[in-house]
Amino acid sequence: MKLEFCCPTLFGLEGIVADELRFGGKLTDVRAENGRVLFTGDEDTLIWANMNLRCAERVLIRLAAFRADTFDQLFEGVKAIPWEDFLPVDAAFPVKGHALDSKLHSVPDCQKIIKKAIVTRLGGHYGVSWFEEKGVRCQVQFSIMHDMAEIYLDTSGSGLHKRGYRANANAAPLRETLAAAMVKLARWRGRDALIDPFCGSGTIAIEAAMIALNRAPGLMRTYDAEKWSWVGDARWKAAREQAIAAVRTDLTLDMCGSDIDPACVVLAQENAKKAGVGHFIRFEQADAAKRVYPQSGVLFANPPYGERLMDRESAQAIYHAVGRAVGKSELRQYYLTSDPEFERFYGYQADKRRKLYNGMIKCDLYMYFRPQEARRPFGRRDSKVPNSGKRERR
Repeated sequence: MKLEFCCPTLFGLEGIVADELRFGGKLTDVRAENGRVLFTGDEDTLIWANMNLRCAERVLIRLAAFRADTFDQLFEGVKAIPWEDFLPVDAAFPVKGHALDSKLHSVPDCQKIIKKAIVTRLGGHYGVSWFEEKGVRCQVQFSIMHDMAEIYLDTSGSGLHKRGYRANANAAPLRETLAAAMVKLARWRGRDALIDPFCGSGTIAIEAAMIALNRAPGLMRTYDAEKWSWVGDARWKAAREQAIAAVRTDLTLDMCGSDIDPACVVLAQENAKKAGVGHFIRFEQADAAKRVYPQSGVLFANPPYGERLMDRESAQAIYHAVGRAVGKSELRQYYLTSDPEFERFYGYQADKRRKLYNGMIKCDLYMYFRPQEARRPFGRRDSKVPNSGKRERR
């Protein structure tokens, strides 16, 4: 069946997801837009995208797009969709969505109209007037923006950032999809040493190990569409077998994660083991400002922002201390933080900055990849630096 798909993404990751689809999925009809990527394919594409996309939030089937100035237009547009091709008679089909800058601005009313239209269509096809909805889950989503309605069917269930290895997290977790994006932007593939001195629950190192090993991020979890008869169990089984066969087992990786909090170290070790990469990464307790760093390789860090558990001044003191420790080293470095003054306190101008979002928090990825001699101090180094404070757990 020919299908149109939509993958919502965190802002700033659209291009990365588009490249994953083009190069990993071997797709040609891929269009990146603000906050999403559109593409076409079939049932096998649906399965591959869910299991292999590292930086997308979920995989939606885009069933229709039409103008909806009135509830009648919304009803007729939804009713025209061949729901019987996707929903069995006992399917559970909850409806959720949003409406922005549109005449139809009441989300509850839109939910009721869409639900009624689906029931009307299915009732005519199956010859029933009441649906118990005790069967497989088929989440319907809608978006109405500037009076244009789009109707989707969610194939993923839980968001794709939920890989299955992080049942528990520390107080300020980094989303898995964003951690994977950081590694992809650095083009790290396992040939160099990797260190994360603020490892928290181990997300960056775990995602990096899975990328180097070509381990599908969704290998350990389940999806709503696995239970849909029209997709087929055989396709899912074949896709999992193919993903397992593609995992590299011949690599030796030099990877280290550390954290000042011993509880985070234990948590990171447990998560890496659940992810199947525990024996590729070593985790240790260490102060990021005082630890010994490798002479070369790549440093990834999601240091404290001063947004949640720590005041901003204390976070900036950490930036300064880390800058003194590794600012002039040969390490290529990638720091994700929401503090716009990061460079000033770190002490060096980034070679490049990229705007990203960690959940709803607007951040910048500060990239230092030029040779050591080309690293540029940030203005005057005699600016006042705040006193060190208690570290934030990440």
